[in-house]
Amino acid sequence: MTPYRDITDDEWQRVAPLLPELRPRSELRGRPLANTRSVLNGVLWVIYSGATWSAMPRKYPSYQTCHRRFKAWHQAGVLKRVMDQLFGDAGNELCNTMEARMRTHAPNALAAANDAAHPQPSMPALPIFTPPSSVPVAPLVFDYTSPFKNAA
Repeated sequence: MTPYRDITDDEWQRVAPLLPELRPRSELRGRPLANTRSVLNGVLWVIYSGATWSAMPRKYPSYQTCHRRFKAWHQAGVLKRVMDQLFGDAGNELCNTMEARMRTHAPNALAAANDAAHPQPSMPALPIFTPPSSVPVAPLVFDYTSPFKNAA
């Protein structure tokens, strides 16, 4: 494949309708929304380069923003359509490579089933150390005296 470059105006015109429009925040607090085109360029840079999200160049929005939108686009199936529109069959190959790199977390039901299949050893009911009954056990008493003068 050729080295990565940001998408052109023509390519952006083809994929812009595929990307969901983000609604502006109702409150005026917080950061303004990042430009969708530059977020897409950041996502494509990570997919194309195979680098980690935190290694993204500073010319793109924050890697957290790009990763968050990547996950949303991936779960909604938008990313596959965009990659197909931009790269054709090579885009599907890049998507499959990225899916293989993604961390997968087991859903709660699957995790519970796994825990049931492999029970953890339980703690013993009795304390690990029991003093012998023949030795009388006296309560511990601490005699605290202050190291400072005139302290009571």
